[in-house]
Amino acid sequence: MTTLRPFTCDDLFKFNNVNFDPLTETYGLSFYTQYLAKWPEYFQLAESPSGQIMGYIMGKVEGHLDNWHGHVTALTVSPDYRRLGLAALLMSFLEDISEKKRAYFVDLFVRKSNQVAINMYTNLGYIIYRTILEYYSGDQDEDAYDMRKALSRDVNKKSVIPYTQPVRLEHIDMN
Repeated sequence: MTTLRPFTCDDLFKFNNVNFDPLTETYGLSFYTQYLAKWPEYFQLAESPSGQIMGYIMGKVEGHLDNWHGHVTALTVSPDYRRLGLAALLMSFLEDISEKKRAYFVDLFVRKSNQVAINMYTNLGYIIYRTILEYYSGDQDEDAYDMRKALSRDVNKKSVIPYTQPVRLEHIDMN
């Protein structure tokens, strides 16, 4: 049985088994603690009965007016617990919180090369809203998809009308 619970500061010292995945973006401790302080309800952990961290989701709510939305900053599941529906469970949790916060949509960024994640998000009702050129930096810069799912407040689904041209990070409003 899996337990969803709020992520705590102590978990920062226990979640390396989940973060070692090469497709998981990792951040400095101050980044995680900032999310814990500002958006604790958006930072949830899936835990096994033995207390092992199975995965987590970290997000926030941001924007203004009809751009008010939930954002998935990180979602990862330990390789030992994949294909059990945990990612879908964590996404559903974040979507429910975003609904309660009266958000219009939920968005996330994913590497264009991460086809497994893209397929999962598509199956959860997300669409590719736009391509962001060179979003991920590294040995080789990589484009990202900005994927979105409209929530109930966006009755006319305006938030998920896709862009037809790719954009550069400096040309988009991240809020």
